[in-house]
Amino acid sequence: MKPEELLYENKNRFSEIDGKENKEVFSFCEDYKKFITKAKTEREFTSDAARALESAGFVHLDAKSELKPGDKVYDVNRGKGLVAAVIGKEDIEFGANVIGAHVDAPRLDFKPNPLYEDGHMAYFKTHYYGGIKKYQWTTIPLAIHGIVALQDGTQIPICIGEDEGDPVFVITDLLPHLAQDQMQKKASEFIAGESLNLVAGNIESEDKDVKEKVKYNILKALNEKYDIVEEDFVSAEIEVVPAFKARDLGIDRSMIAAYGQDDRVCAYTALRAILDAKKPKKTAVCLLVDKEEVGSMGNTGMQSKNFEN
Repeated sequence: MKPEELLYENKNRFSEIDGKENKEVFSFCEDYKKFITKAKTEREFTSDAARALESAGFVHLDAKSELKPGDKVYDVNRGKGLVAAVIGKEDIEFGANVIGAHVDAPRLDFKPNPLYEDGHMAYFKTHYYGGIKKYQWTTIPLAIHGIVALQDGTQIPICIGEDEGDPVFVITDLLPHLAQDQMQKKASEFIAGESLNLVAGNIESEDKDVKEKVKYNILKALNEKYDIVEEDFVSAEIEVVPAFKARDLGIDRSMIAAYGQDDRVCAYTALRAILDAKKPKKTAVCLLVDKEEVGSMGNTGMQSKNFEN
């Protein structure tokens, strides 16, 4: 056999597409960048995906008493994942085509009682979710996303750090000339997990009866904007993510730099595939799930029975 028949040449994909397909690729990626810039948590991705499905004619599964070929249905699992399907011409007993992806990504989570004051500064205590390189999370602009569940069942969405006029948050690090001992440590020990605390502010309240004046000032500001009190953090689910927007990478704009592309790059393309599905032979299913970064456990991960049910 000839060398070109035996050997595999790993080609650059861009060299194999024509001008028309090239334009389609870049157009697709513009939509992708907008989607993942806005949907930085599993809840946000799921809610935005559900809206996209409804706009494309999908209806909630509960609205159907029976399913027939061509029907487009979806169901949301506790706000953190969903399953969408286009019913095929063949009976389900002959199988289905399923594409699955996870919508969670490594991040920091607020602890149940996160806000504290130390040295005339207020901080939010966090715990890391999934596998992260902890040193990468210091001295970069961070945003907080999440919900606060009140006793009456009301869920208050929180998002600070994404709009142009918003403040951002940061985890501090040592200045180089103060970090001689730190620089001798292994990367895994460079910053401890317990040190991943967000700076929340340092303006003190003028109320003389308050002991922790900076903390009080932060709670007062949160109460004015979101009508929450410190106790509400116990029932909150607040995540810390990079405040960056998805951007083109490289002089030729051939790549995308963004937070959370593992695995939302697959989740978004799976979503787009089910949105474009018409009348498939086999039932087409898009399965978007949570908790992959920590073992797929719980009632929103793949170890649950939600998909089967």
